[in-house]
Amino acid sequence: MTRALVVEDERGIRRALQINLRARGYEVTEAADGRSALDAAARRPPDVVILDLGLPDMDGVEVIEGLRGWTQVPIIVLSARIGEPDKVIALDAGADDYVTKPFGMDELLARLRAALRRRDPAEDRPVVEAGSFSVDLAAKEVRGADGRAVRLTPTEWHILEILAANAGKLVSQRQLLQQVWGPSYETETNYLRVYLAQLRRKLEIDPSRPRHLITEPGMGYRFVAAPGNDG
Repeated sequence: MTRALVVEDERGIRRALQINLRARGYEVTEAADGRSALDAAARRPPDVVILDLGLPDMDGVEVIEGLRGWTQVPIIVLSARIGEPDKVIALDAGADDYVTKPFGMDELLARLRAALRRRDPAEDRPVVEAGSFSVDLAAKEVRGADGRAVRLTPTEWHILEILAANAGKLVSQRQLLQQVWGPSYETETNYLRVYLAQLRRKLEIDPSRPRHLITEPGMGYRFVAAPGNDG
């Protein structure tokens, strides 16, 4: 089921979008302001975002910039601003499309489907091999060297998913905390120490000498895939 995040402060429009999206099989999360939107996206990453620019607590462009700091999810801007400069600013910030209010629901839904089709194939969810275990990002499961599924808690999986999807790259503590727990937890680095220790006990051959779930002191964490894995 495709997850849609609807960010709109007008209750009537938000309600209409929710009804129409759910009728077409989307799972819908709603947010009435920018901070709630960023928090919702971090806790449960959406597949597409429908975003109003005129939010009560921050400009929608700031929400786009916040999302683009860690995800390439399609963003459809929905706004009463009709001037070309507003459209250019939103698109330059990272929006994929711009729909002006008042809008036709059929047109909006068609643009949403088009944005989902245009998603970069490089973002297809691969299987990341790590020697003693593998991470299937599409199936959302981990298997040991014997092929058996490894049971992870939802939080353990979310952390591993982010690291494996960025195999070979440094993922900062701040980014992990924001994506897994939300913006208000950006300084709770002890959470990461606890959960990384749990993941190493379940996945690493020698948890005291991890080969795949690596700590970069003072910076963050890095997932090291097996040699030859494109990850």
